[in-house]
Amino acid sequence: MRLVQPVWPRFLPTATVLGCATLGPLGRKLRAPGTWGSVAGLLYFTVVFYPLGWLGALLLSAIGIYVAVAICGEAEFRLGRRDPGEVILDEFVAMPLCFLGWPLLVGPAPAWAVFMAGFALFRFFDIVKPLGIARLQELPAGWGVVADDVAAALATCGVLHLAQWGWLRFGG
Repeated sequence: MRLVQPVWPRFLPTATVLGCATLGPLGRKLRAPGTWGSVAGLLYFTVVFYPLGWLGALLLSAIGIYVAVAICGEAEFRLGRRDPGEVILDEFVAMPLCFLGWPLLVGPAPAWAVFMAGFALFRFFDIVKPLGIARLQELPAGWGVVADDVAAALATCGVLHLAQWGWLRFGG
């Protein structure tokens, strides 16, 4: 299967592409832009994804991932750099995937603790890129920008569910 970069962002003005890719000033003006993109992703999850079930969350995530691949790939091209640090739309759209199955994650642990653990684990997986996550960055264009963040979010989700299962089985 050959991954193709969507072409529709080529017709957007550069200011629009870069504004979306950097979430406005978050990616361009603040230190640690990936962390701020992740914080924005937490807010995105809370406002948009929180009431959704599995199917709605997966469908909305698929749409967000497609848009992020298109915009981030075009931003890479226009900036002339591979996976520029100020491009943080990838963290933003991936963050809600950390909390797939949210109702199963909260219970004995308060919601704020699950949020903090999810945020910390996501940042760990996104920065360290273990478990083959680093290899995903080799995918072409926007796919490489977004895929490693999606993998980091899914690894985070898996660890959160495993921790919840372990807590219920052995700790609670």
